[in-house]
Amino acid sequence: MTSDGTPSKKNPEYDEKGTIPWVCSGELENGAIHDTEIKITQAGLDNSSAKIFPRGTLLIALYGATIGKLAWLDIDACTNQAVCGIFENEKVSLKYLYYYLLLHRPDLIKQGVGGAQANISQTILKKLMVSYPVDMDEQLRIVARIEEMFSELDNGVETLRKTKQQLAVYRQSVLNDAFAVCSERKSVGSVCTHVTDGDHMPPPKAASGVPFVMISNIDGNRIDFYETAFVGREYYEKIDSKRRPQFGDVLYTVTGSFGIPVLIDYGKEFCFQRHIALLRPNDSILSEYLYYAMQAPIVYAQATKGATGTAQKTVGLTVLRKILIPYTASKMEQARIVRDVESKMSVCDSIEKTIDTALQQAEAMRQSILKKAFEGKI
Repeated sequence: MTSDGTPSKKNPEYDEKGTIPWVCSGELENGAIHDTEIKITQAGLDNSSAKIFPRGTLLIALYGATIGKLAWLDIDACTNQAVCGIFENEKVSLKYLYYYLLLHRPDLIKQGVGGAQANISQTILKKLMVSYPVDMDEQLRIVARIEEMFSELDNGVETLRKTKQQLAVYRQSVLNDAFAVCSERKSVGSVCTHVTDGDHMPPPKAASGVPFVMISNIDGNRIDFYETAFVGREYYEKIDSKRRPQFGDVLYTVTGSFGIPVLIDYGKEFCFQRHIALLRPNDSILSEYLYYAMQAPIVYAQATKGATGTAQKTVGLTVLRKILIPYTASKMEQARIVRDVESKMSVCDSIEKTIDTALQQAEAMRQSILKKAFEGKI
């Protein structure tokens, strides 16, 4: 086994119009590598420690976010220094070793050392004990059985994911149908006492205190308070009351993953970053109605059209205030629409929860298959 090298990025001759495949650790996704995003030139290869690994070489990521990820080459290619290439010998099939390492990946990750980027060295890999049948045909039989069972599992997972996609389409259909009865349109600004964003100053970090919510803390129209940063009480008290969420407010992400509303149906104290907007409904609209209206496809289409920026699209507050939502002045009709949407969405939520549980079980099943395979039980 050996690791590869990276040509100097300072010399454009090493990667411009290159033809030699160069594998990044991020391309290791538990399968065969048929092509690479980056190519280097012969000059880049000759003037670095990079070397070409032959087709069939087993690759494993040594550090970073991809630590322990595996793949094998279906082409001749070189790799960056974060990838170790393992070559086949006459005793053990690389496909057998691939699945064996896949089983032991969690153990290898635990042995990773380092600070910001944990790494597993070649020394750690070389010390890993590998159990294998001496008979190569038996190794290949085990591999074939694993792949057969994985294929059946993959088919089931694909069906579950397609069902989840269909649920997303159905949710949009529910919202379309629910608001189809509303012939009137009102701007977001006209149904809110105010529309503002979070505090623009970088918040002081505190070990505890008042949660500080970022877009990354918003998961499926809810806030995950378990992973938030915190600000001190003194900082929180200085925030304008218009920027302090209260019961009945609707938050709306406006940068990056924009267009996700969150209904604040609890009294918990927290503050939030400027990439999130706060919509405080006035007496003309129910909070729940505004929350679902902000999810309507026609609203998202307007937000998308009005978003600006390149790397990260942003829906400015001026644009947000002008977005038109389906509207009815009757509070009774608003409440009826909310009940209708919630009734159908609750069914979707129940199905989606079952699917998510099944997907988690599928990953556990994958490890179970590997464990039984190398215990001689399949």
